[in-house]
Amino acid sequence: MNKYLKVLLNKKMGICCLTGFSSGLPLFILISLIPAWLRIENIDLKVIGLFSLIQLPFTWKFIWAPIFDRYRILMGRRRGWLIVFQILLLLSISSLGFFNAAIDLKTIALISFLIAIFSASHDVVIDAYRREILDDAELGIGNAIHVNAYKISSLIPGSLSLILADMISWQNVFLITSLFMLVGIGMTLTVKEPDTQYIQPKNLKDSVIQPFISFFKKNGRENALYILLFIFLYKLGDSMATALVTPFYIDLNFSMTEIGIIAKNAGLWASVIGGFLGGIWMIKIGINKALWIFGFLQLVTIIPFIVLSMVGHNLILLGITVGLESFAMGLGTTALIAFISKQTDPRYTATQFALFTSLASIPRSITNASTGFVVESLGWTNFFYLCFLLAIPGMLLLLKVAPYKLKS
Repeated sequence: MNKYLKVLLNKKMGICCLTGFSSGLPLFILISLIPAWLRIENIDLKVIGLFSLIQLPFTWKFIWAPIFDRYRILMGRRRGWLIVFQILLLLSISSLGFFNAAIDLKTIALISFLIAIFSASHDVVIDAYRREILDDAELGIGNAIHVNAYKISSLIPGSLSLILADMISWQNVFLITSLFMLVGIGMTLTVKEPDTQYIQPKNLKDSVIQPFISFFKKNGRENALYILLFIFLYKLGDSMATALVTPFYIDLNFSMTEIGIIAKNAGLWASVIGGFLGGIWMIKIGINKALWIFGFLQLVTIIPFIVLSMVGHNLILLGITVGLESFAMGLGTTALIAFISKQTDPRYTATQFALFTSLASIPRSITNASTGFVVESLGWTNFFYLCFLLAIPGMLLLLKVAPYKLKS
């Protein structure tokens, strides 16, 4: 117990909490608040689904990630880039409320796309920073805390902002929501640059090419390809299942306040408990076993969405569904990020971490763009059955990349 408390009370764990919150906030604005806003303004569900394409920068970020490994600006290689993107996010998020969803949809799409670019770039730097301050033994709990805070940040755009939308204008909603980026700005101004033996690439070409050579050399060609495919598929099913949850709740006639209070808050303590238990559990059982156990839970918690789609408006079932999903998704994400962290080379942290997380985000940004059409075609119930089936291949790949009995 003292061993776990010593790790939890480490100053670096507090930093991981702040990195998670400031990293998650912009993303949840894109996947939770903006779709809710558009649906309330009677924008077609297919169009809302297509808005998922705005998240493409999260899959492209590895392309420009080498810049962050190669160049230093302002306050340092990590802090300098962080402060720039955090300020840009604050300004761009606050500007959304000045437009009318019914007549300014193209402008809203453009600003949302810029938010995605700034957020994806911010994630590249913040992931590299977190990896560089954590020892290998701290990866499980550190990433658990990061993911936990990441999930908690969803309560701002997914709960507080929705409740405020019932009382004040959307312009003020987006302004207030954007001010929570001050948490990240405050962190960046107070933390220090990572104390690493990092050797900065001599030129941009080395920053681009060497991370790939290093990864394939370390793992071998075949196993490296299995790892990349696993990272892509591991969260495909549950990511797709939650792509349009807010419009799903609205279609089941839940009010904005019910969604804000129950649908979003029901997962809070489940996410907190799951995140901490997941991180502590990984210290004991290792990353491989955690990927199996957490992945299975991630799979089965799609089932309550199927049941809810059949039952309809039921507040208790809504709370149970969201609570189980938040718990399992938090566990699965924690294990996956810890697995990704172990694959990175300290010389190319930003580029490799960006590549791996880009693969993991493809289901959310590209595949999810079709969810509106799939739901229109199949209906919500059959859609969730499909998501359950799509979650299976990622689990099967664990046989190749993370055998259960192999110590990690």
